[in-house]
Amino acid sequence: MKKLLLAVVCAALWATGLNGAAVAADDTFPSRPITMVVPLGPGGSTDVIARVVAEGMRVAIGQPIVVENTTGAGGTIGVGRVLRAAPDGYTIGIGHSGTNVANGAIYPLKYDLLNDFEPIGLISAQPFLIVARKTMPATNLTELVAWLKANADKVSEGTSGIGTPSHIAGILLQNTLGVRWQFIPYRGAGQSMQDLVAGNTDIQLDTPATSISHVRSGLIKAYAVTDKKRASNAPDVPTTDEAGLPGFYFIFWHALWAPKGTPKEVIAKLNQALRTALANPIFSQKLTNDLAQDIFPPDQQTPEALYAYQKSEIEKWWPIIKAAGVKAD
Repeated sequence: MKKLLLAVVCAALWATGLNGAAVAADDTFPSRPITMVVPLGPGGSTDVIARVVAEGMRVAIGQPIVVENTTGAGGTIGVGRVLRAAPDGYTIGIGHSGTNVANGAIYPLKYDLLNDFEPIGLISAQPFLIVARKTMPATNLTELVAWLKANADKVSEGTSGIGTPSHIAGILLQNTLGVRWQFIPYRGAGQSMQDLVAGNTDIQLDTPATSISHVRSGLIKAYAVTDKKRASNAPDVPTTDEAGLPGFYFIFWHALWAPKGTPKEVIAKLNQALRTALANPIFSQKLTNDLAQDIFPPDQQTPEALYAYQKSEIEKWWPIIKAAGVKAD
């Protein structure tokens, strides 16, 4: 009896780990709904992409994936929620080159963005549109640049928060033009876009996913896409090369992570569900056609590829961000 009791205790300790969280692989995973944490507000491209990917993964994995927005501090609160979740695969997080790269150079984080999470896989990348309020007098990008230089002390640009891709892209635009203007941080692109539509801010660098419907409705003006090629859902908007700002490119990407210690077998199942969703024409076309996303090729959709890509992005962007003096307020 003592031997049997000892075996049971040892098995329980192995299954729960030192912190009490389940770490042993569950052959029945997933047996209940999964939560996908979005670290930014509703209505922005991260939120929209998350809901498309969650539905695609639901079809592939056979359990609901519930999207929950956890906002604040440029995404650090939502990323921290994923960090503290049980490493059992039932809480995962979507993030991007702001929340999971730039924030490490801006905020005094208590976690390591690269090594305190388990990578699941890369999703897609996207450019920005350079947009402005509908009453902006400039009719093309060259005129907009001239207006920005002449009115820099009065210009306001909405962003999704300090250190988010829209903020970093705005800094690069300032550096390119050699002028400075005011940044106004919001909790997400949905909120900042509302103020641009209302005419409360002047310009914004935002994704086609968030802004193109407002462009088509005449509520804002679009001047250029920050890529070498035109966006699939905004074919009438010229590239920066075509519009008179050659070489000004900015692309940012999205991916999925799980808490550190999530079993490899569970990560493998989540990764396979993601890959299946991205290969499904129903969901891939929503990403590419509706949201102007470039889905990463299959050989870059592995956890290992995400780790290597994130590491290279940190090495690239941290020096630029620190040199610009970007700090959390």
